[in-house]
Amino acid sequence: MPSLKCVTIQGFKSIRNLEHFDLRPLNILIGGNGAGKSNFIDFFRMVRAMMALPIPKLPHASLHAYIADGGGSDDFLFLGSGTTDAIHIEMSFGLHKYRFSLAPTVDESFLIHDEARFYDGGTSGWWALGSGNKTPALLNDKEQAGALGGKNISQYIFEAIASWKIYHFHDTGKLSPMRRSESIDDIAYLRFDGANIAPYLMALSQENKACYQHIIDTIRLVTPFFDNFVFRVTPQDKVRLNWVQKGSDYPLKPQHFSDGTLRFIGLVTALLQPKPPTTLILDEPELGLHPYAIEILAELLEAASRRMQIIVSTQSPALVDCFSPKDIVVVNREAGASTFQHLDEDKLRLWLNDYTLGDLWRKNIVVAEPSYE
Repeated sequence: MPSLKCVTIQGFKSIRNLEHFDLRPLNILIGGNGAGKSNFIDFFRMVRAMMALPIPKLPHASLHAYIADGGGSDDFLFLGSGTTDAIHIEMSFGLHKYRFSLAPTVDESFLIHDEARFYDGGTSGWWALGSGNKTPALLNDKEQAGALGGKNISQYIFEAIASWKIYHFHDTGKLSPMRRSESIDDIAYLRFDGANIAPYLMALSQENKACYQHIIDTIRLVTPFFDNFVFRVTPQDKVRLNWVQKGSDYPLKPQHFSDGTLRFIGLVTALLQPKPPTTLILDEPELGLHPYAIEILAELLEAASRRMQIIVSTQSPALVDCFSPKDIVVVNREAGASTFQHLDEDKLRLWLNDYTLGDLWRKNIVVAEPSYE
């Protein structure tokens, strides 16, 4: 399945006009608070919800449920319905393209208009799918056979979107899902909040020992006292993330992991998963991590970008230090609207002889600061 190559987003939250923006294998978004990085990630959540696919905090997704959970259609339109009459989206997945508009309704939801798909190898150009629908016509069209009896264009587009994974491991409190037990059958994929990390890792330890060992070895780089996980199934067929230290066989509970260690375990598992998604998205993964752990995370992101597309939002100059300018997307806010720009490596070449990218961000040479409008 191809990753997302190019995207146009118009009228969505703070993104007034992002037109034909290229996405690369590795995309590190930097910018001040409120610049629009999280809104860019919310775009991916919205499209997944449209396709009735699970998203964080909304496992039974739909466009209506996602909009209602976010406060209603006015909260998704750039500066509200008085300024923006519709959201316009176009996505390119290599040879396949998909576009639609979202127009607000009186009940503060959206109707899908001007929905169409495109195949670059065909002769018909854009193929209209429908207009005025509450759910995407793509969902019905993908069930139709292709020209040669196999998958049709809508099926390829749907599978690419369905493969997106948006991970958020910030909840590591005493009652967080990652610290609790979960059914041993919940192993289809690593859930976006890591709730099923224990059964998922247990399945890997049995079915993909090489991948599991890679995860263990990587965790030990940052947590040298960690030896291994201990998976003990309860009579209710549940398992939690128990573990042992080196030199001891006394089982410790997931509550004995620090918040940063637990987040790092989630990140390592997501980035080393054996069946990578087309696109993996992380929002501020550096939170609570030791500086050395941030360096290991950067190496993981770089390696993972050779297997899947990576999109990361960060506030960490230390993380940015580990990448080259071609990987960085600077997000700023001008006149209330988010702007997105890839760094120009040639313009920074002389600066980089004496400074790191993080230094240039701190010194405001690379402008990605809070906007005082």
